[in-house]
Amino acid sequence: MNYLKKLAERKNMKAKIKNRLNIKNHTVLGENLPLETPFVLLVDPSSLCNFRCRFCPNGNQDLIRKTGRYQGILDFNLFKKIIDDLKDFPEPIKVLRLYKDGEPLINPHFADMIKYAKDSKRILRIDTTTNGSLLNPRLNRQIIDAGINQINISVNGVSSEQIYKFTNTRVDFEKYVENIRDLYENKRNCEIYIKAIKENLLPDEQSKFFDIFGNISDRIYLEHLSPAWPEFKFDGIEMKFSSGHYGQSIIEKQVCPYIFYIMVINSDGKTSLCVGDWKHKLVYGDTNKQRVKDIWLGDIINSYRIAHLENRRRDIDFCKNCQVLSHGTLENIDGYAKEIRERMKKKFGK
Repeated sequence: MNYLKKLAERKNMKAKIKNRLNIKNHTVLGENLPLETPFVLLVDPSSLCNFRCRFCPNGNQDLIRKTGRYQGILDFNLFKKIIDDLKDFPEPIKVLRLYKDGEPLINPHFADMIKYAKDSKRILRIDTTTNGSLLNPRLNRQIIDAGINQINISVNGVSSEQIYKFTNTRVDFEKYVENIRDLYENKRNCEIYIKAIKENLLPDEQSKFFDIFGNISDRIYLEHLSPAWPEFKFDGIEMKFSSGHYGQSIIEKQVCPYIFYIMVINSDGKTSLCVGDWKHKLVYGDTNKQRVKDIWLGDIINSYRIAHLENRRRDIDFCKNCQVLSHGTLENIDGYAKEIRERMKKKFGK
């Protein structure tokens, strides 16, 4: 990181070298579980993607078809129903994240989703993660006008050729950069975060990454390649990890914190246990038929939570070999497991 700081000073960059996490006024999760209102609602606008990335299961369409999962965009009327359901919770949602399996900007109602959620007064902050290839001046203004708070852009190379190497997708790199520049110059209060995978860039390419994007972003960072999806092997990319996704130490954990504070809704409206559930194997509810709060506090998800708290995570097929716990999340609630279990027993009587 010292190298990167010196690099930023030498280049007099506008952007701060800082990862995407906003941990100011951070809540000690283990002391506050279980939550009646999830801190984060993660809704997938589109399980379709226009990229075929080698390090993402969505890049292998034959693999995705074998899962039998829904491939398509989230219906806007269903999205409105989801947002309307949030009035059942005692507190507003801290963050609405509009992304999961695919490229969110494929959904033609993406800006409408932001505005509807913002107008509901049940969401404190809205962000998304995009590959940035569909950005253009018209869409940029629609998204900004709708009131989004943060846009994370995953940059997969510093040239058209390099992007093709990692995504199997042709991109006009010069136009790509100009569309991001237009977004930055018209962002108003929206924060622009640009990231790349460090392991995919040689040192001179890392320097070029900061040269190109360091003055058209608020934050910029080289994230580490990490095992983000259980039961998926990167296509031709060696899986050796010396640190976690944000450069943190790799620590083995038993209890997944995500299932206690993040609610995940797929693009068909069904709820998955976690964002890493790319196969949709851990579906535990359906917002087409159920109220959001009833799903969040229901017996099915609580059975998964209790299994984790009682050191039975490895009894759950999709969870047993998950490395996101050790490589992805910064939270560690293992030490609170017994205490949380007792609180759940009092709250739910089971």
